[in-house]
Amino acid sequence: MLNRRGALAAFVTGVLGSLAARKAEAAPVDKSQITPPDPTEVIALWPDGAPGGEGVSVEEKIVERGDAKGLKDRAQVHTRKPKLVVFRPRKPNGAAVMLIPGGGYERVVLDKEGYETARWLNARGYTCFVLFYRMPGDGWAAGGDAPLQDAQRGIRLVRAKAAEMGFAADRVAIMGFSAGGHLAANLTVRFDAPAYAPIDAADQLPAKPNLSALMYPVISMDPAIAHAGSRKQLLTADASPGHALELSPEKQVREGLSPVFQVHAADDKTVPVENSLMMFAALKAKAVPAELHVFEEGGHGFGLRFVTGKPVAAWPTLFETFAKRHGL
Repeated sequence: MLNRRGALAAFVTGVLGSLAARKAEAAPVDKSQITPPDPTEVIALWPDGAPGGEGVSVEEKIVERGDAKGLKDRAQVHTRKPKLVVFRPRKPNGAAVMLIPGGGYERVVLDKEGYETARWLNARGYTCFVLFYRMPGDGWAAGGDAPLQDAQRGIRLVRAKAAEMGFAADRVAIMGFSAGGHLAANLTVRFDAPAYAPIDAADQLPAKPNLSALMYPVISMDPAIAHAGSRKQLLTADASPGHALELSPEKQVREGLSPVFQVHAADDKTVPVENSLMMFAALKAKAVPAELHVFEEGGHGFGLRFVTGKPVAAWPTLFETFAKRHGL
């Protein structure tokens, strides 16, 4: 009798275990917990090497910075070979965005401000290009303008790919974060500065963005409100008042610039909100179409990863609305 009961118990346990295993196999996978593979399509900015690199000896590498949620949080340091990493949407909407991640002009943050935002925009039809730009303190001859060389060259190459990739060359936006926001602002106001000598047909294309998004951007080189780290890197070779003025986008605003969308958190302790306030005031004074959203809470460097439950969670939809209103 006991043997029968034991066998029956074992049989039931086995059946239940088998059912549980099948249920586990059939359960849908939580795709939000899986990091998609990196894209493989890359466009080199400078086929024969970036200009002014004779005195550069640093070596580029990617480092994992760690993330509390266990997500990838990589950064590239000492960029030697500037490039665009391409994200193609399944259903192109006819517009493109060049993303410029931050990193204090010491690194390029890959995931949080580059790849994650590119995937979000991809889902809405935007063809995206993440820009890996050079650091001004690495010995490049152009110093603080080395990143601007890469940004100008980058947007021209994006336009050169428009017909092939299914978007319009006159529907190209840029979106920069933190120090990348400074580079985006610098490109917005100095798109026509002769930052480098043309090397091919792509350099005959305009570098003026059709729309700019500045996310918690570094803007001013005024020590009172500047991000000290970015200022130090940009002005390493030349901290003269004239150079500092040239690299302060709020001082370079003029009429006829493309529309500008801005986002900042009032509690940002890394890059004071005054940077965005001064930029917006300068744009308004020159009648440049502009929209600024200052949120009570959000801190710095939130991207898409750190917005849950905070007022700044609204920014992606606000950007999309602004972009569509202005033809993107």
